[in-house]
Amino acid sequence: MAEIRFYHLQRQTLEEALPKLMERVVGAGLRAVVKLPARGLMETVNKVLWDYDPASFLPHDMEGCDSPEEQGIYLTTGDENPNGATVLVLVDAVKSPNVKDYDRCLYMFDGRDEGIVAAAREDWKAFKDYGVDMSYWQQRELGGWEQKA
Repeated sequence: MAEIRFYHLQRQTLEEALPKLMERVVGAGLRAVVKLPARGLMETVNKVLWDYDPASFLPHDMEGCDSPEEQGIYLTTGDENPNGATVLVLVDAVKSPNVKDYDRCLYMFDGRDEGIVAAAREDWKAFKDYGVDMSYWQQRELGGWEQKA
């Protein structure tokens, strides 16, 4: 595990922020697995990635698709990595036993949900105890991210 980046969603929703981060991942020539806590949210994110910008395309699909190995972004509620991703995205304090198998983990959590914030704090402490490189990012007033730790 090379690095874990915590992204604290305060001004935008996951549906607004995730596509922009995925553009950066795909633009860098990387692949991602996005692990979500529930199938309903996975289906919402799938639709958002198709519709968020008509001038952009993010190659993706979700668990149960025919060719997961071909996807630049793979959405799941499980722990599989069929597309050979080096980036793992964990949403709303969902856990994965495979974090160490990725080069980078983007940990996105909803700052408006106290239960999720409390779980994120616990996860921050647990990851810190492992001694991995970590950073904490907050949303700026006018959009984008600012590193705070």
